[in-house]
Amino acid sequence: MGGPAPRGSEVTAWRPAVPGVAEVFHARFVDHAYPAHTHDAWTLLIIDDGAVRYDLDRHAHGALRSHVTLLPPHVPHDGRAATADGFRKRVLYLEPDVLGEDRIGAAVDRPALDDALLRLWISQLHEVLGVPGEELAAQSRLTLVRDRLRGHLTGRVGPAHPVRDPGLAARLRDLLDAAVPDGLSLDDAAAVLGVDPTHLVRSFTSRFGLPPHRYLTGRRIDRARALLLDGLPPAEVATATGFYDQAHLTRHFRRMVGTTPGRYRTRRA
Repeated sequence: MGGPAPRGSEVTAWRPAVPGVAEVFHARFVDHAYPAHTHDAWTLLIIDDGAVRYDLDRHAHGALRSHVTLLPPHVPHDGRAATADGFRKRVLYLEPDVLGEDRIGAAVDRPALDDALLRLWISQLHEVLGVPGEELAAQSRLTLVRDRLRGHLTGRVGPAHPVRDPGLAARLRDLLDAAVPDGLSLDDAAAVLGVDPTHLVRSFTSRFGLPPHRYLTGRRIDRARALLLDGLPPAEVATATGFYDQAHLTRHFRRMVGTTPGRYRTRRA
């Protein structure tokens, strides 16, 4: 029989349908201490409350709320709360080829990254991972996170300058317009257009002022409004416009229009 769970433990874990992410792990621990261990994947960690003390390759480090922590695969590390109040963390386990095993040494030398923009992007990525219908948003954000992490590991990180390629952005817009009901993955779009996904996201955002997944959501909402005004019920509208279900439609519709699809439909003139 196993012993009792560590005091104050809260754990949630899942495997999202996003290439490159092996596992998502959210946890709160008070007195749990990780023994020395390794992973096959890259461990990308942000702290939401408290702090963590850990040893990586026999060197002492700390994970703080203001930092992003990146632990490389195959290198031993442990972990425990730095204070009596414990800590809350969100972790992404990234497949080895997302960053490349040739960059392990750079991560061992500098696992703590003081980068507020990167931390924001990682937090936003966590918000959409595992949410049905938000795969394009997750892929877009993962692409930006991966690119910035590679910059840190190669010593070439800097301001996120816009990429100007209006022709490419227009071609992606055409693909998105044609994919309103069925959706389109970032990898598929990049393959069709013959470019790197990061370049694709940045060029589109620079040209149109919002990332591809937000553009596609806006097009779906426009189509949903027209169908609701035609008298279709929200559940049918959700299916016809590419949302996962009525709840998915309602969440985005309320955020963009300021009311629910049901109220929008019943109060039409």
